[in-house]
Amino acid sequence: MSEVQPLMSGRGLGRRFRQGGTRLLEARRWTTALDDADIDVFEGSAVGIIGESGSGKSTLVRLLLGLDAPTSGSVTVAGRAVDARASARSLHWLRRETGIVFQDPYASLDPRMSVGRIIGEPLWALGIPGDRRARVRDVLQSVGLEAAMTDRYPHEFSGGQRQRIALARAIVHRPRILVGDEPLSALDVTVRAQILDVLRELRAKENLTLVMVSHDIGVVQNLCDEVVVMKDGRIVEEGPTEKVLLAPQVGYTRRLLASIPVIEAPRN
Repeated sequence: MSEVQPLMSGRGLGRRFRQGGTRLLEARRWTTALDDADIDVFEGSAVGIIGESGSGKSTLVRLLLGLDAPTSGSVTVAGRAVDARASARSLHWLRRETGIVFQDPYASLDPRMSVGRIIGEPLWALGIPGDRRARVRDVLQSVGLEAAMTDRYPHEFSGGQRQRIALARAIVHRPRILVGDEPLSALDVTVRAQILDVLRELRAKENLTLVMVSHDIGVVQNLCDEVVVMKDGRIVEEGPTEKVLLAPQVGYTRRLLASIPVIEAPRN
């Protein structure tokens, strides 16, 4: 029997950034944001990535999505190598497979565009056929908004509604992988729980594979099957969520869990 291959995989991923010297002729230095990271994400799973600020979480996600090129190592998605240096058109296949929701919903939405245009943009950019306007209306309803809201603009919505709009844009083209980079941290507790419910429902309905970066252990505990713990650009512990969060094997993980406030989210 052949071994199941991961849907998304990173091997030996490293990312260094050059720092310019402050004086003339001063040698430039390098900062390591990610160092020799291996990660596998299997289809249908939900993986949470946790760690302190500056631990390399967002850098890892950017490399996996082809938004930045690694200094070392490689990424594959759906069995294909990801080359972040390739042209935007040649990466259409990757954009088709993935969707992303960022932390600040207002900053990620163009205030000059209507909600309908914002959500539908991936359909036009990726050349996805079909009734695009109908798909926009459908996906608005799937995230708990009204289909008639397509003609309104981002400033007319609350923070929670804007994050629902960002989520609708991320899934409108039916990606296999949805990535969230702190997508709930800018929301209050009540709205956070509501969006968490939407994510859980979408995962089941759309058969989404999730990769979730979060400081909120409650989010990871309630949404993710697997958890990856990062420190100083390295993955220091990983495994089933319940095992890692309830019985961490690494001292850093124990300290991290003790220091991060837990926001309880309702279970279905």
